[in-house]
This record gives sequence, C-alpha cells and structure tokens, in this order.
Amino acid sequence: MPNLNLPTKFIALLLLLLLLSFGAHLGILSLRNLPLFDNLIVLSYVVNAILAAVIFLLLYKFREKLKNQIGFLFMGGSLLKFVFFFLLFYPTYKSDGDMSGLEFAAFFVPYAISLFLETFYTSKMLKNL
Repeated sequence: MPNLNLPTKFIALLLLLLLLSFGAHLGILSLRNLPLFDNLIVLSYVVNAILAAVIFLLLYKFREKLKNQIGFLFMGGSLLKFVFFFLLFYPTYKSDGDMSGLEFAAFFVPYAISLFLETFYTSKMLKNL
C-alpha cells in the first residue's frame, strides 16, 4: 500500500483488522457453543470502526493547523468513545446487574484494536509534520 495516503492506509487496515477480528471472535464463540450475535457485538464493531475512522480523519484534517493540540484532540476522541460506550452499551450490559466477560469482550476487543491503530497512525502522522 505504498501509493496510498495515510488516512486511506489507516481506514483500509482498520477495516481489515476489525473484519478478521470479528471473524475470529465469532469463531471462538462458535467453538464454545455460545450465542454468536449477543451482547451487541455487531453494533460494537461498527461503532468502534466508525468512531476510530472519524476521529483519525479529524486529527489528520487539523494536523497542521492544530499540531500542538493533537494530543488533547486525541484524548478528546477517547472521551467521545467512552460517552458512546456509556450511552449505547453500558445500560444493556448492566441491565442484569452484572457485566459478563462476554459482554466485556464484545466491546473491548474492537475498542482495543481501534485504539492501537489510532495511536500508531497518529504517531506516524505526527512524525511526518
């Protein structure tokens, strides 16, 4: 992918890794005879992908103009992800009074992959400034 710009590389790799992770996640659930599409797993992967893409694209767009504030903007993106978690996922996960490991994994796996890629590509972006 050497001819592609940084945002295109980021989005392509994000989608590829999340699709592979989603497949592996479903495979593990299937092997353990657990329900495949419970715990808002599809919504979690979709929301994390969209948020990661939007946050990175905004960071990239403002990289020159706000280069001294990129770290704060990055942390603001993380805050936005927490807001989405507490609005969309937490009420469902805590509705029975307990957050199970399956519920945690359904959200945390795509969140961690997205966060890792965002951090890596934001670092690359800042090195190129």
